[in-house]
Amino acid sequence: MKTVKGDLVSLALQNEFDVIIHGCNCFCTMGAGIAKLIKQEFPEAYKADLETQKGDKEKLGSISFADKLVNNKRLIIVNAYTQYHWRGNGQKADYEAIKSCFKKIKEQYSGLSIAYPAIGAGLAGGDWKVITRIIEEELAGENHTFVEFSK
Repeated sequence: MKTVKGDLVSLALQNEFDVIIHGCNCFCTMGAGIAKLIKQEFPEAYKADLETQKGDKEKLGSISFADKLVNNKRLIIVNAYTQYHWRGNGQKADYEAIKSCFKKIKEQYSGLSIAYPAIGAGLAGGDWKVITRIIEEELAGENHTFVEFSK
């Protein structure tokens, strides 16, 4: 896993990556954290989220995606359903769902440059050390980058 400091959305708009991933809940909100920024900058990703069934627990561990042309280059934005809801305190990140999402990402986007924030470790309250191990295992052999938020 490579690590860079910066803003995932800004770096994506500079064509640094082919695929960006962010964690979503299963209620089609994208109302906080990086999901809110993704929704604002890439409304196509929010539209893809809205095409899934709101509140469906079966979405956990699945992905939806949208394509956007950025400076004449295809960018794929992946909505990874890594938590069921967003309410309350404590851990909302589902490690099995994270594992499933990253497995699907490798199956669909192998060979592309992939980037993500600290999925599941921010507002979702997961342990980044655990999540890092999952990502490294599922994306073994891939060109993937953790973008540690920094202004």
